[in-house]
This record gives sequence, structure tokens and C-alpha cells, in this order.
Amino acid sequence: MFLLKEVKYKNILNIKSLNIKQYKVTCIVGESGSGKTTLLRLLNKLISCDSGEIFYNNQPLTDINPIELRRNVVMLPQVPPIFKGSIKDNLLIGLKFSKKPLASDNQLYDVLKLVKLNKKLNQDAEKLSGGEKQRVALARVLLMKPEVLLLDEPSSALDEDTEHMLIDALVNYTKENGKTLIMVTHSKKVANEFSDEIIEIKEGMVIN
Repeated sequence: MFLLKEVKYKNILNIKSLNIKQYKVTCIVGESGSGKTTLLRLLNKLISCDSGEIFYNNQPLTDINPIELRRNVVMLPQVPPIFKGSIKDNLLIGLKFSKKPLASDNQLYDVLKLVKLNKKLNQDAEKLSGGEKQRVALARVLLMKPEVLLLDEPSSALDEDTEHMLIDALVNYTKENGKTLIMVTHSKKVANEFSDEIIEIKEGMVIN
């Protein structure tokens, strides 16, 4: 699905060759500052490599319109934005931005259940805890039904038990719906338990 060849970005990443497979759960691990988030941002075309090539479904990323790409390849940053208004407003805003049909309240409650968040749609999103905001943002991404989910530490604000439940639900969603999940995680335990493939990055390079 993604193929990287001789990709360099500043003094942060230097990847000779990397193949990230479709329909798999791929975890990216490594020390803080090793380049994990930078790799995700390259895949979503939020930044562009200084040299080398990145392909998505055999097509060079340079040939793909960034807006079109981000409808299919959606990234959730580690500290995702929460907008003023209710939980419902926050869930629907991604669909509005991407000009996709809006979801019904029942669909919104279903996706909240998926991310293990038992809240009413009319609650003020800004008054939620950090972990709850993270899950609202994740639910917003899931509603967009992208081909690829790029998640940067999606459970960093959660306790271990909630993290396990959430990642388990995410992996099941990925498998059942024929999606591709690429996830940065600080937890080797999560990577070992849930991933099909593990990419370890050290000082900007992929360790085999």
C-alpha cells in the first residue's frame, strides 16, 4: 500500500526502503524523537520528503492531490483538536469538512460505543477530560470511513485497561471493515499483542 524508497527528511528520517501492507495493523515503535510522527506526517502529505519517493497504491504521492489523499488517508495527531460546541458538533465536523453525508444520531452513538465513551451527544466537548477528548477525535476519524487510519499515540491519555479495550476495538474494526491501521505507540506491549507488523525506528532509520 505504501512504499518508501530512499526517503530523507531533514536530519530526522533516512529510510532506505519500507513497505507498509494493506489491510494490516502496523505499529510504529521507537524512542521519543526517533521520527515516528514524522513518518506518519509524510504518509498523509502534511510534509514532503526532501529526497526519495513515497508511493500510495503504486502511485507517487507527488501525483496525488493532498485533499483527495486525506479523504482516504486520515491522520489523528497525538493531541487532536477539539472544537467549540457539543460532542455531536465535534463528531460531524470531519464529515462536513470532507463533504461526506452526515451521520444520524444512532450512528454517532454507535461510534461512541466503539471508542468506549458513554456520553450524551449534547454534552460540551471542551469540558471532557483529555482521554475523553482523544476518543471523541478518534470517533470523528472513524465516521469518515477512510481506507487508512494513521494514529499517533491514540491511547496516550488513557489508563492501561481502557487503552487495551480501545485498541482491541480499533483492531477489530480494522479487520471487519477491510481497513488499514498504521499506529504510532509508546507501548511495545500494545505493538506485540495487536499488530500484524512492527516497524521500529531508531535515530530516523528503520531497524529490521
